[in-house]
Amino acid sequence: MKTGAGASSNGTLLSVRDLRVHFPVRRGVLFQREIGSVRAVDGVDLEVRRGETLGLVGESGCGKSTTGRAILQLERPTSGEVWFDGEELTSQWRWRLGRWAWNDRLRDLRRRMQMIFQDPYASLDPRMTVESIVGEPLYTFGIASGQDLRRRVQELLERVGMDPRYVRRYPHEFSGGQRQRIGIARALALEPELIIADEPISALDVSIQAQILNLLQRLQSELGLTYLFIAHDLAAVRHTSDRIAVMYLGRIVEVAEARELYHRPAHPYTKALISAVPIPDPKVERTRRRILLSGDVPSPMHPPAGCPFHPRCPEAIDRCRVETPRLVRIGGGEGDRLAACHLVE
Repeated sequence: MKTGAGASSNGTLLSVRDLRVHFPVRRGVLFQREIGSVRAVDGVDLEVRRGETLGLVGESGCGKSTTGRAILQLERPTSGEVWFDGEELTSQWRWRLGRWAWNDRLRDLRRRMQMIFQDPYASLDPRMTVESIVGEPLYTFGIASGQDLRRRVQELLERVGMDPRYVRRYPHEFSGGQRQRIGIARALALEPELIIADEPISALDVSIQAQILNLLQRLQSELGLTYLFIAHDLAAVRHTSDRIAVMYLGRIVEVAEARELYHRPAHPYTKALISAVPIPDPKVERTRRRILLSGDVPSPMHPPAGCPFHPRCPEAIDRCRVETPRLVRIGGGEGDRLAACHLVE
């Protein structure tokens, strides 16, 4: 992976290198002592190119959302590097008044990166009107106020398919799909280049999910946005993504073009995930072989030695139990493809 100015010169907007987020586990009431750590993200490498949608998939609890929050510096990484358009973000923190806080440069860069949150019911303040919610970024950064702010909010609501007259309403007056549109409008307020969509449709009715996906695709086409689309719904990721990264127990195990990943998965975990996706063809569905994984996902507090997937992998060999595979480029497919598996190196 490239860093610094080189990271943006080849069309890469976001570059993540060996990103780790470990949460300390403490015991005791008065005198707490650290007894371990939860390795939510444990060495993630990613690149997101300008104008593309990179899907990030995996089981619940594998570290997808934490990765997204750490990229935006909403969660301070334990170690690693995050390069956005040639600037490194993790070094932009400073210790102030007994805690870590952003410096002014990181605050400015955050205008160009926004997030769409998973739960439209929890991510909107119920005490604020739509005008206050969507207009807060504009007011905070001194971009607009007064009537100009209201006009900008109304324009944003129209862009996401909502009636601009709703500016004085409160979140409880809207459906889940409408609330998510409000969240999208808020994310667009500062005209960002990168949007991290953290499972933006998982809390919505099935009938609404397609509308939100189509809206995100239209906005990307109109505004030239770059997406990191986090989801566990493989069908939705296939529909929206140019490339897909598969995550397991805090690590990336495979990255490939969407079509290539679904037709020729390389990593055993990817094969198992795709085998679980239903196919709307009874004949194909009857003849398809599903891969059933044994056991549970290991604890991120005590990950297994070697390959983190080997305790559940039906293809594991002795080397998998002692040596952790690196994410390396592999051949035999279209475009750039990466996998972390001894069997395909």
